[in-house]
Amino acid sequence: MDFSRKVVFVTGGSRGIGRACAAAFAERGAQVAIGYAANEAEANRTLSMLRQSGKAIRFDAADPAACASAVESVVADFGRLDVLVNNAGVAVDGLVVRVKDEDWDKQLDTNLKGAFALIRAAARPMMKQRGGAIVNVTSVVGETGNTGQAAYSASKAGLIGLTKSVARELASRNIRVNAVSPGLIDTEMTARISAEARARMLEQIPLARLGDPSEIANAVLFLASDEASYITGEVLRVNGGMYM
Repeated sequence: MDFSRKVVFVTGGSRGIGRACAAAFAERGAQVAIGYAANEAEANRTLSMLRQSGKAIRFDAADPAACASAVESVVADFGRLDVLVNNAGVAVDGLVVRVKDEDWDKQLDTNLKGAFALIRAAARPMMKQRGGAIVNVTSVVGETGNTGQAAYSASKAGLIGLTKSVARELASRNIRVNAVSPGLIDTEMTARISAEARARMLEQIPLARLGDPSEIANAVLFLASDEASYITGEVLRVNGGMYM
């Protein structure tokens, strides 16, 4: 999986899965830009891991105008955009009868509307290039649902539908669109889960362990690479058998 002379934009790239993806792309020769929401120190830490020239862009993924501006900034600095990884996401857990409108909107706007805005912006330079790859990071709960995560699950399920629709639209321009569906991955987000809840989840995983961010990054790189040149509209589950 060689990404020499390729430009990659990874959102949510300051930590966890996004950081693992950015570092893996850079290790294989890509020029990598990362998007982040607020934590400049962590974004700079990711940049220090990139072997090639990198760029960090602070923007709100829930703001369509900011999404368009971020993509334009990548193209302006690097001259092209070959791969977009939509990884930015937020989760605000709560039982459905207690979910506030603003918490629902925050998750749908960031996880789904933001991904749509970034795809819309990235499609333009990719169409001019007559090629590109987009990988959306969804979640196992977008396929199974989960108690206390109605909004998060809905946003990730919507991302799967978005992936398949855009894959059909952009295929004629040689732009492939796929998704990776992680299970329980060892990140800061899952670290907030109680020990009791984690134990219950582990009982549902045949491989009996959490996944590592690098294992998601490997799947993202494959789908973005030329080795996956005949794959589009696919949802690749990386969940240890949690959902088959």
